[in-house]
Amino acid sequence: MSSFEVLSDISDIEVIAIGSSIRDLSRLEKQYGHGHWRKLKGTATIHVSTCHTRLAELHWYEAHGIGRKEIKRKRYMDFKK
Repeated sequence: MSSFEVLSDISDIEVIAIGSSIRDLSRLEKQYGHGHWRKLKGTATIHVSTCHTRLAELHWYEAHGIGRKEIKRKRYMDFKK
């Protein structure tokens, strides 16, 4: 899996799952602590380790007081030139 850096603010944010609807909830609570966990998705410009800048759909978990964790690139939203 290639690493990336988020270059822009994440936009078009949508909640995918909340609380017990999250499959990894017990792991998240063990690893980061108890909180009101949500799984979200959105789009942002990222810099991929292969020196490309791309628009991508990102998924991540976040909880109040804990913050954004485990940002994953799911798919590119632009066409590579």
